[in-house]
Amino acid sequence: MAIESALKERYQTEIIPALMERFRYKNPLQVPKVAKIVVNMGVGDAVGNSKAMDAAVSDLAAITGQKPLVTRAKKSIASFKIREGMAIGAKVTLRGQRMYDFLEKLFYVALPRVRDFRGLSARGFDGRGGYTLGIKEQIIFPEVDYDKVDKLRGMDVTLVTTAQTDEEAQVLLTMLGMPLHQHR
Repeated sequence: MAIESALKERYQTEIIPALMERFRYKNPLQVPKVAKIVVNMGVGDAVGNSKAMDAAVSDLAAITGQKPLVTRAKKSIASFKIREGMAIGAKVTLRGQRMYDFLEKLFYVALPRVRDFRGLSARGFDGRGGYTLGIKEQIIFPEVDYDKVDKLRGMDVTLVTTAQTDEEAQVLLTMLGMPLHQHR
């Protein structure tokens, strides 16, 4: 049996009962949960520099602990010098234990390292229980060695939950430790 993350354990022991009470669910299986996390890194400079894609893939693999999938252009765009089938990004879909490990690292280690960080905006919710946030630079993650970084790259992190509404998703993610910005 693999070691469970403290976050997953807290979800099962504290968060499920709290959400059942708050939203009056009759069955624990109705309680929303994080289904998967998709981390996507666009690598536009891979068009003229093949080493950029390798660097992005290795950074993403170090951050997530999983081998990224290289995403390719669906169609050619002449003004961006992109041809159909060219490698233009990398993405990782995390589920299960790796997902909880990544969430813990994101909420408690990486985001607090962002300069002038005051919390995530509540505008990142999509209306169906999903949340997307943009990270401007990959060096906020402890696994990325600053001295070996060739270029600062941003990434999108999408948290997909089984929640039906933004309110349910917001309560779930806040209880998991997501630092939401409080509007005054």
